[in-house]
Amino acid sequence: MKAIVLDIDGTLLTSEKKLSKLTKASLLKAQKQGVKVILASGRPTTGMLDLAEELELAKYDGYLVSYNGSKVIDVKTGEELFNQAMTVEEGKAVLEHMKQFDVTVMIDKDDYMYTNDVFSCTLDYKGQPLNIVEYESRGGKYKLCEKDDLAEFLDYPINKILTASKPEYLKEVYQEMKAPFNNKLNCVFTADFYFEFTAQHIDKAKALDTVLSPLGIERKDVIAFGDGHNDITMLAYAGMGVAMENAVSELKRVADFETNSNDEEGIANFLEEHLFS
Repeated sequence: MKAIVLDIDGTLLTSEKKLSKLTKASLLKAQKQGVKVILASGRPTTGMLDLAEELELAKYDGYLVSYNGSKVIDVKTGEELFNQAMTVEEGKAVLEHMKQFDVTVMIDKDDYMYTNDVFSCTLDYKGQPLNIVEYESRGGKYKLCEKDDLAEFLDYPINKILTASKPEYLKEVYQEMKAPFNNKLNCVFTADFYFEFTAQHIDKAKALDTVLSPLGIERKDVIAFGDGHNDITMLAYAGMGVAMENAVSELKRVADFETNSNDEEGIANFLEEHLFS
């Protein structure tokens, strides 16, 4: 194998949003053996930099695939290898359409995250109340700014529009939320309380192919780990697609293998058995 691709939340990190010592050691060991490590997440690039540093990706020529595949960064050089954002018109259309739904909308620009309600709460993975805006802004290292009309505010191409609400509500309305943008944008769940919009045909698999093909790394030489709906194309792309035990059932159906959960050293255990043995 020549590359390991890892989703972050629910995959690389534990439920406590921590990188375990064993998983970190396994990924450093793989890199020392010449295997590239690539982080591929719905997170903004800024929300991935700390992990990139902890895993020493700059030292070992790793990459960051952010915004669900909308942007790719070479960690060592900081060079932007791929960037396909929604147009201003597409972004405005999504933001205008979202006004009729009971969702918190978040967009970013430079050091700021802009939202329609900085105090908005939803339920986390354990069903506990969560200030979703604060949670996202901390994860992306953003300052916060509230805007009454995000559609009117937007005047720049945007990599991702994030919406959040209670899981039951999103299940009821997500088809209506994405209806005007079918065959125009990529619309996907990234957690049961997140529904996101990116440019058409954007996903993690396309981003990986854009980066890996020029390096001569073929699909058969890639191991990919994931847990969510936005990891389906990535696992289908990889020669070895690995679903975490805590993954959604749709992902498990396309995976080649299943490993332990993100809280039970799933990545480290799989690499020990299939890469290092």
